[in-house]
Amino acid sequence: MCGIAGFCNFQEDFTCDKVRWSDTLIAMRESIAHRGNDQTGEYLDKNIGFSHTRLSIRDLSGGVQPMHRRVAGMDYIIVYNGEVYNTDELMPGLKRSGYAFETTSDTEVILYAYIEYGLDFVSKLNGIFAFAIWDGKENRLVLYRDRAGVKPLFYTLTNGTLVFGSEIKALFRHPLVTPRVDDDSFREIFGVGPARTPGCGVFQGIREILPGNFGIFTETGFREVAYWTLEAAAHTDSYAETVAMTAYLVRDAITRQMVSDVPVCSFLSGGIDSSIVTAVASSFLQADGHTLDTFSFDFADNHIYFQSNAFQPAQDRPYVDRMLASYPLHHKYLECDETILADMLPAALHAKDLPGMTDIDASLMYFCSIVKEHNKVALTGECADELFGGYPWFYRPELLNADGFPWSFDLSARTVLLKDEVVAAWDLDGYVRQRYAESLKKTPYLDGESVAERRRREVSYLNIRWFMQTLLDRMDRASMSCGLEARVPFADHRLIEYLYNVPWSMKYQNGVEKALLRDACRDLLPQELLLRKKSPYPKIYNPDYEKLLAQRFRQVLSDRDAPVNRLVDRHKAERFLSMPKNYGKPWFGQLMASPQMIAYLLQVNDWMRQYNVG
Repeated sequence: MCGIAGFCNFQEDFTCDKVRWSDTLIAMRESIAHRGNDQTGEYLDKNIGFSHTRLSIRDLSGGVQPMHRRVAGMDYIIVYNGEVYNTDELMPGLKRSGYAFETTSDTEVILYAYIEYGLDFVSKLNGIFAFAIWDGKENRLVLYRDRAGVKPLFYTLTNGTLVFGSEIKALFRHPLVTPRVDDDSFREIFGVGPARTPGCGVFQGIREILPGNFGIFTETGFREVAYWTLEAAAHTDSYAETVAMTAYLVRDAITRQMVSDVPVCSFLSGGIDSSIVTAVASSFLQADGHTLDTFSFDFADNHIYFQSNAFQPAQDRPYVDRMLASYPLHHKYLECDETILADMLPAALHAKDLPGMTDIDASLMYFCSIVKEHNKVALTGECADELFGGYPWFYRPELLNADGFPWSFDLSARTVLLKDEVVAAWDLDGYVRQRYAESLKKTPYLDGESVAERRRREVSYLNIRWFMQTLLDRMDRASMSCGLEARVPFADHRLIEYLYNVPWSMKYQNGVEKALLRDACRDLLPQELLLRKKSPYPKIYNPDYEKLLAQRFRQVLSDRDAPVNRLVDRHKAERFLSMPKNYGKPWFGQLMASPQMIAYLLQVNDWMRQYNVG
């Protein structure tokens, strides 16, 4: 993976002030240097500037970016972040068309495929990516993003200049772009956060290329085009055929993502998703005489303080140990204590440029930094729950039929600490309801589907477009904060397309969530793991963490200059801090309970201060 940034203006000649704009490109890529600092580069020409900071995974000595190729007298330049897993299938046809490759990198394959096949070439790619291409023949800049939105790509258009980057912070290093917010920014933060409305960058004027879209910038303006959308189709496969197809797609996605010129590891939680990924990856490496490195995450002293609840019924360690008894793995158990976790909250905010999933983001960042000491590429089990129906809102009626986003349909917890006048001014309920209604209208249905079937479609679509995107954002920023490439086999677009149309009755056989995935991978896992109930990313149960948060929040409340105090009612906050905290009732997804709300407000305060938010 890498970091990309740049700008384009058709009315300005950047070469007339080369030093200034070269320095701007350097500043933009230095702001995201954590995404990979193996190599760096800039390209500046009349109307464009590109910068790149590289994490070398394939063709370690070649593949330097920005990559410039001259074909038929025309210039083409690319900066690219991601991995394309089917380059070996694309390269022969390009060679037959006369393209001579100077590297073995997927970057060159992408650039030549664009030149050969045109704008829609991206439909031929299997991978995770965000890239910008300058097309000298057509005199245009094109920005592409992968179908699932695994890799980020933000942009803004101001005074005729389009500025883009892998992270929002890169845009703010351009002299025309400054952090500005409005009421909708706060509605995003407190209404839908830590999710984001698709395409919304929260800051005024900051947008993100939608998953499955590309943007075209020319002298006549900017437009965004969808090259991939989910489609509803009748599912005609029998259950046995569905199991067989799912088994093939899962294994093929994992195997494809083993491509690398550096060793690949996996995150192993002991859940069925990461265990399936680990099993396939381990067998793949074993065939060549290699052993897979694996890592599991937990919090110090959780074995003492752990409290089983409906959302997290059991700890991970026994199931990790069962996988270690079944496969030859080089495994490391990683732990994070309460002080490290609290201290990492500001770093997690900086990585995301926005308040996030607090302790989950912070701990994942910490764990990734340790993994990076051993490996540069990691496979994860993200996205399986969204596709196979692993979350309780897929099968618990009160959540499935909630009138709103099922992971956060009750907004009362979000406003409990805010001043009454702030709550009234923002109308969070109205804002969130509008975002929800807009998403429902985009849900692909089949004619003649029952009310129940349509609702299943809606919840599936909402998960893919909202909840899954939130977790992918989290994984990208946490891993790339230390230059670790995290791959997500379950986000393969073929799996997404296929499973969107598999009926719920096949995914939830005999009252067991993700039964289809369990049946498709039955031969890969020991019985204890195969039957394990869904358990999410671990959380910290040590009460000292809550005490640390309360202490730091009280310091904020007593600071007259703390910006969040413009929003928070101090009396409400003091009452909240003196009450017992509910660890079993989340306010976002499955883990964001009362202590996370305190951490979230601490991050909001840091965000407002860091970006001078008024």
